Amino acid sequence: MKIICVDDERLLMEDTVAMCQTLPQAEAAIGFTRPEDALRHLEGNRADVALLDIDMPGMNGLEMAKKLREKWPDMQIIFLTGFPQYALDAYEVHPSGYLLKPVKKDRLAAELAYASSKLQRKEGAHIQARTFGNFDLLVDGKPIAFKQSKCKELLAYLIDRHGASVTRREAFAILWEDRMYDRPMQKQLDTIIRMLRATLTENGIGDIFELKSAAMRINPDLIACDAWRYLAGDEDAIRLYRGEYMSNYSWAVFTEGYLEQHNRS
Repeated sequence: MKIICVDDERLLMEDTVAMCQTLPQAEAAIGFTRPEDALRHLEGNRADVALLDIDMPGMNGLEMAKKLREKWPDMQIIFLTGFPQYALDAYEVHPSGYLLKPVKKDRLAAELAYASSKLQRKEGAHIQARTFGNFDLLVDGKPIAFKQSKCKELLAYLIDRHGASVTRREAFAILWEDRMYDRPMQKQLDTIIRMLRATLTENGIGDIFELKSAAMRINPDLIACDAWRYLAGDEDAIRLYRGEYMSNYSWAVFTEGYLEQHNRS
């Protein structure tokens, strides 16, 4: 990730930048002593993390953070200061972290690692599985249109399995629970699988689906899913859940029951 550091004390800024450059999370790090110079730099250069001194003349770190939030809401902000009393004011802009000066390398490394994990979660939101209520898969906020309802249902079941492998016979039993798994139906299942892969590829996300001769799965590392976040204790996902999970599929009642039980525990 790319880092900017803004601190009016040049030596401290240069020390912080030098520490960043030795850490594995840092793709690049650059420093500024004036917030205005850093903002001009950002107009033409991306940054993932901003390390901001709070107590600076003119525009202070809190004011700069608010400007960053307005223009680049996903940028991670870590405040640096020698004055602990600023902590409450700093949290008005929801920073990723807060470090007291003099900055220690191990603490800086820990804060950057946390910021990196938050960035990865946000990047994962490029592909979203919405399972509360009815099921939808969204790419950059837009739901994918599937050519057949069985294609969508197969993907929903793979997401319900959270990356576990699903055999062709198991997938067939989910999609056609009252039919015999004979040769004609095997060919129909093959058609559904091909159509699903084609739809995902057309939408630029073909890599979420993995198929081997006897089984298939989705790659959960590439998808943000409300149910997975709920089970991980994410507060936003917990607030969103209203007791309905993939309501358009009868087989989903088992997971819905598990979510309810998890909610009570």
